Amino acid sequence: STKGPDEAKIKALLERTGYTLDVTTGQRKYGGPPPDTVYSGVQPGIGTEVFVGKIPRDLYEDELVPLFEKAGPIWDLRLMMDPLSGQNRGYAFITFCSKDAAQEAVKLCDNYEIRPGKHLGVCISVANNRLFVGSIPKNKTKENILEEFGKVTEGLVDVILYHQPDDKKKNRGFCFLEYEDHKSAAQARRRLMSGKVKVWGNVVTVEWADPVEEPDPEVMAKVKVLFVRNLATTVTEEILEKSFSEFGKLERVKKLKDYAFVHFEDRGAAVKAMNEMNGKEIEGEEIEIVLAKPPDKKRKERQAARQASRSTAYEDYYYYPPPRMPPPIRG
Repeated sequence: STKGPDEAKIKALLERTGYTLDVTTGQRKYGGPPPDTVYSGVQPGIGTEVFVGKIPRDLYEDELVPLFEKAGPIWDLRLMMDPLSGQNRGYAFITFCSKDAAQEAVKLCDNYEIRPGKHLGVCISVANNRLFVGSIPKNKTKENILEEFGKVTEGLVDVILYHQPDDKKKNRGFCFLEYEDHKSAAQARRRLMSGKVKVWGNVVTVEWADPVEEPDPEVMAKVKVLFVRNLATTVTEEILEKSFSEFGKLERVKKLKDYAFVHFEDRGAAVKAMNEMNGKEIEGEEIEIVLAKPPDKKRKERQAARQASRSTAYEDYYYYPPPRMPPPIRG
């Protein structure tokens, strides 16, 4: 008995845009792919999808599409439906044809008042394809781990491993497994959590890794700080200062464990140093360099809470993109 979409308005939208609409039990899919006149490239990848929440239950494509197409060409819009009520579930996924359009959609539409008193929530959607795995023997190499987990799971494409600062031959007892897509990662997680699969004779602990957030391009375009990792224990701040000051004036250098932050006064000098020094050897170790990403507001809030219970740490910047270890207990 509930009111469904206004079919006349939906028909007018499809005639105007040339898109198709596929209605199934659980969702209404607009586009995917769009007409060739709009976009004829390959299916967009990571960072092009947004999640739209707080959608009024009786709202459909005729109101969503005109708003979101202002951000850029839409690849598809998937409105999740409740088969029992015939209304939407209050959320949708919209894939754009480019990352820029997705970023623009967040800026334009997050907290947008689509109806009196009804504000949308919009953020970049991340389909997680990375697992955190603990209880790894510390003498195993990246190749050992890739081979062993490749035997018991499918779709494994990479292993991210961190070494102990004082012993490069040992890992830190955990790693991150990168799969080709979310489906493969989810299947691997189920298998590893079942308790039936053993790796090197042990049952391993496994959890989703925190998804890596896309850095804001505008913020990253201003960064003048380099994150330098894989440093030998013999590398001092003085050695780093001498190596990097060749490229421009430094504000400061801070080394922590086997990584460091190098602050330049000039952005151009920082980029030049990164391009020329990345992969070079310092004190016998090949270093890796990326631009450091300033913390977001949420990170600062989490930081403040942590600071209350421990001494001050150097967290003005952090390396992007290290996968973060999940908290030990998940809800």
